[in-house]
Amino acid sequence: MALEAEPLAAPILVQKYGGTSLGSVARIKRAAKRIAQNQRAGYAVVAVVSAMGDTTDRLLDMASRVSREPQARELDLLLSTGEGVSAPLMSMALHDLGVPAVSLLGFQAGIRTDRRHARARIVDVMPERVARELSAGRVVVVAGFQGVGDEMEVTTLGRGGSDTTAVALAVGLKARACEILTDVRGIYTADPRLVGGARLLARIAYAEMLELASAGARVMHPRAVEIAEAYGLALHVRSSFDFEEGTIICPEEEAVMEERNRVRGIAHEEHVARLSLVGVPDRPGIAASIFTPLAEADIAADVIVQTASHEGITDISFTVASADGKRAQLILDGVAAEIGARMVLPQNGLAKVAVIGTGIRGQPGVAATMFRTLAERGINIEMVSTSEIRITCIIKAEQVQAAVRALHEAFRLAG
Repeated sequence: MALEAEPLAAPILVQKYGGTSLGSVARIKRAAKRIAQNQRAGYAVVAVVSAMGDTTDRLLDMASRVSREPQARELDLLLSTGEGVSAPLMSMALHDLGVPAVSLLGFQAGIRTDRRHARARIVDVMPERVARELSAGRVVVVAGFQGVGDEMEVTTLGRGGSDTTAVALAVGLKARACEILTDVRGIYTADPRLVGGARLLARIAYAEMLELASAGARVMHPRAVEIAEAYGLALHVRSSFDFEEGTIICPEEEAVMEERNRVRGIAHEEHVARLSLVGVPDRPGIAASIFTPLAEADIAADVIVQTASHEGITDISFTVASADGKRAQLILDGVAAEIGARMVLPQNGLAKVAVIGTGIRGQPGVAATMFRTLAERGINIEMVSTSEIRITCIIKAEQVQAAVRALHEAFRLAG
């Protein structure tokens, strides 16, 4: 992510405003006042904006009503219009406050992506136009969530992709700071909408935040955390509705030392499906035959479990997002016929709950506490996956809220 333009004298501040923060004209005006304060404090400000409120959901609903299976390319063009509305509205609000501003779509801001629709990845940032506008004394309002691939094809970065836009621009512009402004005060030990005693974390390590985001915490997009860690960019997650400090996402060595010995948070994701291939021949190359077609279809398999082989036959189960379940099953039906598997069994209505923290290393009691806590609540564990800093259990979706509350209490995470 190279920037050829001359560096600015003023420090650059990149701020991302989420959809809830921009959910009405009044909220856009409120956010504009915050941006204006930062500009008048001496910052060159880049504001990355999401679509207003539930705009994206409304657009998806309209698409589903005109087409049973909307094409991914057309969906990207449609969904990108949400940010294309909020960006110029924000620019207008800033002008009304006497602040020079200009709005840019993703391609105008230099966001270059691969060719995948709906889940594109940023491959380069060419923010020369952004730098020129900042040099001219303007606030630059960038439509988040979107970029451009080959042949000027509009692409979108997936849910929460505006986070990634903001972080990529902050890296490309060598920004002094990057703030992710949302409807909560920062990163909590669990979803505060589910757990009344959830505690705000002052700091959290990149690896822990990445696991939280990947396990279902929606405050940050996982790709945004990956980019920030790769370039050593600290992220400041805070509320757009007040000026409290929020949470800093930073290298592990900068996180609060007294927190190192414990689980840092509980994450959950409610929309999970499991697919099981039964009677799979146990021979080299079988796993690749199963998961390569899924990867080519841009379907991410998460928790993967293979049973012990018996007389050369095994079963393989894995989870995917519920939205990908039907596509994954169609692919697996073909794969099963090719490899000689007996059948494909789909199961919906699942969820995952995870305990996360670098403190899990060297603490064998963490898994025991998690399993015992779930058992005491009558919650059956369907699958288990572990890493150095995470233990994930697949459970029934209707039990996930009770599981989150119970685990939060068991690990004494309340403030």
